[in-house]
Amino acid sequence: MLASIVAALCAVPLLALGQDTKPVYAHFMVGIVENYTTEDWKTDMTQAKDIGIDGFALNCAPPRVDSYTPKQLANAYEAAAAVGFSVFISFDFAYWSTGDTAEITSIVGNYSDHPGQAKYNGGALVSTFVGDSMDWNAVKNGLGGKKITVIPMVQDPNSLSHITNGIDGAFSWYAWPTDGGNSVIKGPMTTFWDDKFLQNLGDKPYMAPVSPWFFTHFNTKNWVFICEEQPSLRWQQMLEMKPALVEIITWNDFGESHYISDDEPHHSDDGSSQWANGFPHGGWRKLMKPYIAAYKTGASEPKVDADELVYWYRPTPKDTACSADNVGDSRGKELLEDLVFVSTLLTAPGELTVKSGSQQAVTVQAPAGIHTFNFTMGVGSQDFSVSRGGSKVIGGTSPKDISSSCTTFNYNAYVGSF
Repeated sequence: MLASIVAALCAVPLLALGQDTKPVYAHFMVGIVENYTTEDWKTDMTQAKDIGIDGFALNCAPPRVDSYTPKQLANAYEAAAAVGFSVFISFDFAYWSTGDTAEITSIVGNYSDHPGQAKYNGGALVSTFVGDSMDWNAVKNGLGGKKITVIPMVQDPNSLSHITNGIDGAFSWYAWPTDGGNSVIKGPMTTFWDDKFLQNLGDKPYMAPVSPWFFTHFNTKNWVFICEEQPSLRWQQMLEMKPALVEIITWNDFGESHYISDDEPHHSDDGSSQWANGFPHGGWRKLMKPYIAAYKTGASEPKVDADELVYWYRPTPKDTACSADNVGDSRGKELLEDLVFVSTLLTAPGELTVKSGSQQAVTVQAPAGIHTFNFTMGVGSQDFSVSRGGSKVIGGTSPKDISSSCTTFNYNAYVGSF
């Protein structure tokens, strides 16, 4: 009898077990993958699984906005089931409205029992981008007894103490230093907003946001948040806070420069190629992997199994004048620092040496574990190395120099690793 019970429990998908698990999801922009095949989805999902991500939050617009939404939701669910991943729908209320309640109910009901559906507390997980006025009681009442767990984005955490619209938890979009909305303040990131969510949620689960960066340069939105050491800082906050769930913002939002995916050759270009092409962020996945593992086990520090070095920096000093930019300089850039950032992931202490362009080489002691350092930015090539006992362990020269000139403003990060 005991053996059969153990076997049955082992057969239950991890994400169906509820609050005893610590799932990590990544926000995925369905709106830019019109041409994705199930194989494209599988490629992204396999990369995400490799660092411990459990599923994608599928940010999507209604079919009246993006006609391919139904096709790509179907592809995503099919791919997730095939590779042992999970997905849930994050309705983007920049496009959905309360008038779409019947359609939202139908979509949620259609996928609630799908083998690729992420579940939490025994219900099919559902989320949003904005959409605070949505009545989720109406959705639940229209599902014929099917259980869903609604953890939507909430803009005002103070509303959570008296909200009655049927939500089961809350997700915050305050993943960067801000006083609210899209205001830009000096970093570093704190848990100010997280604390407000936790205080007002009571015993309901909090899905905390983790994001490594933010820069966007459209005519309609043009700013940079100050998150220079955030890729490691924010994850350390997760290890201390221990929220019920984590959502990484994002897997593939190139428009806001917080992607951690690879280049994704089959996604459509919304204009962000101007600052995202040639700016890989995959190195941040290497940095996140041990943090994700630590978060899931409740550890206070990440465990490092192999020596690695992850670095990132902007392509120009912040006061560089760009010659042909028709959008204008970005709000918040005056708060940036001209620094190069390095995270060392070391199995034993070592010496980190960084030479940034014209600056003198600087050597610091890097302890075992994960530690992030910054160095004054210099124009020219960027060289990194870690040594022990006088012998180089890892390192090399970045493929991208820091330049003293530019055509258009770009405060995205170039991320590399050794």
